[in-house]
Formats: sequence, structure tokens, C-alpha cells
Amino acid sequence: MTLNLQSATEMITNSVENYYEKLLTLLPRITLGILVVVAGVLIANLLTSIYRKRILKKAEDPLMARFLAQAIKTILVIIAILLALQVAGLSGVATGILTAAGGAAIILGFAFQDIGKNFLAGIILAFNRPFNVNDTIKIDSHFGKVKALNFRYAHIKTFDGRDIYVPNSDVLTKPVENYTADGFFRRDFVVGIGYENDIDLAKQIIIDILENNEYIVHDEEHENFVFEDELAASTVNLKVYFWVNTFDYRKSAIVVRGGLIRSVKEALEKEGFNLPADIKELKLYGNEEDIPLRVRKDTSDIER
Repeated sequence: MTLNLQSATEMITNSVENYYEKLLTLLPRITLGILVVVAGVLIANLLTSIYRKRILKKAEDPLMARFLAQAIKTILVIIAILLALQVAGLSGVATGILTAAGGAAIILGFAFQDIGKNFLAGIILAFNRPFNVNDTIKIDSHFGKVKALNFRYAHIKTFDGRDIYVPNSDVLTKPVENYTADGFFRRDFVVGIGYENDIDLAKQIIIDILENNEYIVHDEEHENFVFEDELAASTVNLKVYFWVNTFDYRKSAIVVRGGLIRSVKEALEKEGFNLPADIKELKLYGNEEDIPLRVRKDTSDIER
């Protein structure tokens, strides 16, 4: 029994001494590996900083620029770690780390599915997306101007001042309406004139207003026109279509439309056109003589 205990003690002592000797042998290489990691991280930070200062500020595509900056830093750090393990003589450890990292990535992917989905969508959008910063877009029911692009969401500023953060996964899976992709957008409004008025003259007056408005697009490709839209209860409705430049959507598509409606109203009234409101027809059934009516001088009031 004593002999076995002594043998076990000697075996443990020899093992410790062997590991200690190997550690002393590998210590310079481990130190060099640590220096390689530190140098790699410093170089990665330096290069990323230079990239951000010189390129990111001038980039027309901030999401792509940020993605490339982060990708460059991550790749450099990974290369530094792998080189450090190789220098330290721990190439087998490097293989184990890569294997473990792959397994951890799968586990974390299931655990944080929504975050991972938005992040992957952000990477896809960095290379191909239907809008840029300052574009006016509509995603689902969210309508406004794009203020920022991130790997998890798109920041939209609505025209009533709300800040909405739309997940990138929604940007990929839901329809996206871009109102400023080519810089042009067609708007419309309806004008009602009396049945007794001259339709052709009214259309010509409206066309002249459109042609003389400097904020409306005038070229061969984008045509502004007016046509008869509906025979309503008390009016002949004319529909006015016009094109505007939408780089400043609020001014072009909203303010210009309001100004046109006012100009058309004033011009038609000046030419003597009747712009009636909706008229309600009252039908009386039975003996009308038993229903007394008194009409005031103000014909807008009819008392029973």
C-alpha cells in the first residue's frame, strides 16, 4: 500500500515537473503570441480610425462604410489571434477555438433569433437596399424621411415629428415605397364646377396655372393634365394631375399642392365659375299642403 502511494506521488510530481518544463519552454512563445495579439488589435484600431476619419465622412453610403470599417477591424483581430496561437505553438488550440466558436454561433443564433435576423438583414441591406439616407419612404404604415441606417434598424423621421425605428427584417420582407428614388412624384386633387359652366374653359384655366408654376416639373416625360373625373350630385368633378420634384417632399408634394388648389379656386371664381358645395335634395311624400315652410331672407336656413 505504501509502495503504491509512493509511486502515485512520484508520477504526479513527474507530471508537474514535465508540464512546468514545457511551460518554461513555451513561455517565450506565449509572450510573443500575446504581443502579436496586442499589436494586431492596435493596428486594427489604427486602420479603422484612419478609415473612419478619411473615408466614412465622405461616403455617400454610411451603412456600407460602417460595415466595411467593422469588417476590416474584425478580420484583422481574428488574423492576429490566429497568428498568435500559431506563434505560441498552440495551433491545435486555434482549431478548437474555431470549432467552439462555430457551435456557439449556432446556439446564440437560436437564442437571439430576432436580433440575429435583423443583423443579417442589415448586412444584406449594406450591399443592396431600395433607399438611402434622406429619401422619403413608406414601409408598411410608416411614412417619413430616412435619417439613419443601422445594422439592426432604419431610423425614419415622420413629417409630424415622430421617430420610428423599423427593424431591418421588416425592410426586407415588407413592401417599401420610395418617393424620391428618381426625384419625381405625381400628385392630384379634384375641382368641382357647376353643371352650367364651360368644362373646356375650366380645364384650360387650370392647365395655364400648372404651366406657369415654377415648382412643377415641365418636361416631355412627365405630363401634367386635367380630365373629367365624375358627374357628382351637384358638380362636374375635374381631376388635376401634376408632377413635382420630391427631393424636398414636404415642400414639393404638400405645400405646392396646397398653393395650386388655392390658385385654381381664385382663378375660376375670377372667371365667374360656380364652385358649388354638396347639395342635399329633400323629398316630401304625402300631402305637401299640410307641411308649412317659411323661407327667411337668408336662404341658407329653412325652417319647418
